[in-house]
Amino acid sequence: MTTGTDTTTPAAVGLTAPAPAENTPAAGTARAGAPARKSPAPEAVAAPAPASTRTKSGAPAVVRALKAVAVRTAALLALTALWEIAPRVGLVDATFLPPISEVAVAWWELAGDGQLADHTRASLIRSFGGFAIAVAVAIPLGLLIGWYRPLADFLGPLLEVFRNTAALALLPVFVLLLGIGETSKVSIVVYACLWPVLLNTISAVRNADPTLVRLARSMDLSTPRLFQKVILPASVPAVFTGIRLAGAVSILVLVAAEMIGAKAGLGYLINASQFNFAIPQMYAGIITISAIGVAFNQLLVTAERRLSLWRVPSSS
Repeated sequence: MTTGTDTTTPAAVGLTAPAPAENTPAAGTARAGAPARKSPAPEAVAAPAPASTRTKSGAPAVVRALKAVAVRTAALLALTALWEIAPRVGLVDATFLPPISEVAVAWWELAGDGQLADHTRASLIRSFGGFAIAVAVAIPLGLLIGWYRPLADFLGPLLEVFRNTAALALLPVFVLLLGIGETSKVSIVVYACLWPVLLNTISAVRNADPTLVRLARSMDLSTPRLFQKVILPASVPAVFTGIRLAGAVSILVLVAAEMIGAKAGLGYLINASQFNFAIPQMYAGIITISAIGVAFNQLLVTAERRLSLWRVPSSS
């Protein structure tokens, strides 16, 4: 006679038997003997980056630099090409505007025989000498006028009269009073450079942040320390704007002064070349003046950046 338990088949038992627990010796032995399978790291299975991505990761700085150079030089190259082509195709009279290649040859000849160096040296000594004197006088005077209101009220009308009088209009006066030598030329440069630096310095002091000034006063800072810690750092951008304007004015006014009465200098070279109808030499002198002005302005920009390291750079 059979019972209910005898009717259970082995297959049924196998289907219903629970899986061995992981903590059983057999299971532990099987896992210990079998090699461990590790899941691959994401880096191992990641597909290699496309070539375009790898190129872009290292090239943006070079591309940006090339684009910046192209943008800065495009207009200059276009002007040079137009200057070379226009006289050759008859758009302008080549007698009065020769191609720039002829001007370059004339410049090289002047540089080769030493004339260009002599004239440039004479102009730079006069221009930079007057510029330095003007800056040394204008910055302290501007700080005082901008800080002390009674002094500003006293000198205000006098400053308004002289700053609206063109330097070249006073050139005959300087020549009559100081002669036709170097003193009159340097003095006219000093006069012309004084006003941009002085007026920008006064404006910079008056526009200093009043909150910072009150905070410095609440800390019982003396006036010299207040200027050193608050006024001067805040005034650097505006003061250097005036200095850069004065740098350009120093060259322009000097050239005009040398055209009137001088025996050396770039202004004299331009004027003498015009009288002798040496037109390429005249343009060579003009290009030299432009190059000096650009280099001098870039030098002042670099100095301003070095003195303004405290400023937070703008995000761009």
